[in-house]
Amino acid sequence: MLIQIAYLIGGFILLIKGADIFVEGASKLAAKLNIPPIVIGLTIIAFGTSAPEAAISITSAMSGNVDLAIGNVIGSNIMNVLLILGISGCIAQLKVNNNTYRYEIPFVMVITLILLMLGKFGGSVDRLDGVILWALFLLFLFYLYRLVKRGEDVPIDEVEELDEKDTLFRLGLMIILGIGAIVIGSNMTINSATYIAKEIGISQRLIGLTIIAFGTSLPELVTSMTAAWKGKSDLAIGNIIGSNIFNILFVLGTTALISPAPIIFESGFIIDGIVAIGALFLLYTFIDNRYCLKKSGAVIMLIGYIAYFISVL
Repeated sequence: MLIQIAYLIGGFILLIKGADIFVEGASKLAAKLNIPPIVIGLTIIAFGTSAPEAAISITSAMSGNVDLAIGNVIGSNIMNVLLILGISGCIAQLKVNNNTYRYEIPFVMVITLILLMLGKFGGSVDRLDGVILWALFLLFLFYLYRLVKRGEDVPIDEVEELDEKDTLFRLGLMIILGIGAIVIGSNMTINSATYIAKEIGISQRLIGLTIIAFGTSLPELVTSMTAAWKGKSDLAIGNIIGSNIFNILFVLGTTALISPAPIIFESGFIIDGIVAIGALFLLYTFIDNRYCLKKSGAVIMLIGYIAYFISVL
């Protein structure tokens, strides 16, 4: 058991470090090739912060551990809003981008509801559902493209500055090593988490909603807390909302498309999905007329996550 716990921790470290190396390498390579910063933020950075969720969900689905695939995504989304934004909102006052408040937060609510409907009425998330989720993902990318064309601000992470040692070979090697670490880390995490769950008699759903969700949400946690601490509040919330959209549409959509069998949607995930929508509703409610997240709201969101965590134990 101790060896499996060590593998679990090691898998998380590889996932997080791999995602960090991948994002840095890909961002610098894109900058070196003169790709616009906005494109970097909306594609490479978005993929990088959700890479652990993608690796875990796809690997688990391919190996037949379907509960981890959905539980990881829904659990991460709940944790992103209630825990990470709750902590970030206690650190500093978070100001929400106007488009995020008016369009993107409601959009996450809608796609979460669509996911619940697909799972409820179909009993699983199959390839056709994957096509639907990917169509919505492309629609979201088109929306972002329209924002850029209109010259509106879209919150993105900062692009890495280049120096003399950032050659094409070095940046390409960083990308390869980052992806390799993510793949190896995901396999270690899945295998050890599955073993631990069986040994102590808890469900894969619970493992996915708690331990795996926390591990794969670490990039979002670090990014949002750092952004809040540095006063870049739009990045804190923009990072979380963008990650939640990416998790549902890209991660689950891709997992459903390549999974050898439909991903079974257990009844317990309906409750978890409702909690995810409720978390977004709380966030929406606690944003005042200055488009700032209230400190009292951040505290209530933290309390809400603690209550949810206790309820799933």
